[in-house]
Amino acid sequence: MDMRTLAEIKAEAQNSPLEAVTHVQLEATAIKTARNGKPFAELRFQDGSDKLTLRIFDDNPVFSEIPALEDGAFLALNGVFFRNGDYGIDIRKMSFRLLEDQERDALLGGSPEVREKQARDIEDIRSLAATIVDPRLHTVAHLFLSEFGERFARSAGARFVHHARRGGLLEHTAQMMRAAEAVAAVYPVLNRDLLLAGTLLHDAGKMWENHIPPESFTMPVDERGELLGHISIGFELVNTLWRKMQEKFDDWKSLEPSTEQVRSHLLHLIASHHGTYEFGSPVLPKTPEAVALNAIDNLDARLEIFFQGYATLPLVASRIHDKVRILNHYLVKPLPAFEPVNENQGNEQP
Repeated sequence: MDMRTLAEIKAEAQNSPLEAVTHVQLEATAIKTARNGKPFAELRFQDGSDKLTLRIFDDNPVFSEIPALEDGAFLALNGVFFRNGDYGIDIRKMSFRLLEDQERDALLGGSPEVREKQARDIEDIRSLAATIVDPRLHTVAHLFLSEFGERFARSAGARFVHHARRGGLLEHTAQMMRAAEAVAAVYPVLNRDLLLAGTLLHDAGKMWENHIPPESFTMPVDERGELLGHISIGFELVNTLWRKMQEKFDDWKSLEPSTEQVRSHLLHLIASHHGTYEFGSPVLPKTPEAVALNAIDNLDARLEIFFQGYATLPLVASRIHDKVRILNHYLVKPLPAFEPVNENQGNEQP
């Protein structure tokens, strides 16, 4: 059988059955009862690309093996995946086995494509952070990446909506920093250093709110993340890093704007990046850089929702995918780029 990620299975099994094997982690198992009184096992799987919930009823030969599975187990899952009406992706002819250690390690590392992409992402983040000229913002960015780079690279960008996967925070931040660099070039009135540093650190609190342990895809519920939220944690983190720079404050006394002004404006970007009170920002964006950061954040999050939808949602009509719940509308395929016709094509002499 061909190897597939969960995202690939969701995309390819929408319109026709797909026989495949996938390496996954079992997030959780629950034994439930259907309306007709029939017991079934609900299995929640995940890998570095997506999540998938399967329901296995008691007449399935593998049902009796499920109670022996431990939550968090790494499995090779085999079968024929297909779309089961409104219930989503289902499976028949299912079988599974525990992964060998080397298979588990390869799964946690991601596919070659994911590893290559995330390597580019972290390199772009480090390269852009290194170009920050303001010594206060340059130093705080360097400290952050030095102390938290590994945890940052594992964390998710969200719990459910966008970039909700291992490494999602890294991917989201890298794309936003590339966008911030482009926006700063179009609007040179913006403080480029502040915008880049704010983009790097705006979601840093998600390293606790959406933390993923080193040997897992499962995002545990974190007490600190639940009590404080990533904006408050981001505040605390930046202030902690700022105090570690204190020995340099005397060297920066003559700099304008002042070090305290720089800190306040950086914290404002973190506080206001959700844009509105109802979306969780304690303050509204009150500077051009805060407005730009909020727009870039929304742009990347919404486009990610579209791209995930195109990859996983079934077609309901030609070029139209099913509704995305959070957007409350269907997704229409984008218009392909125009390709000019070569007038000399076909008229060339042999």
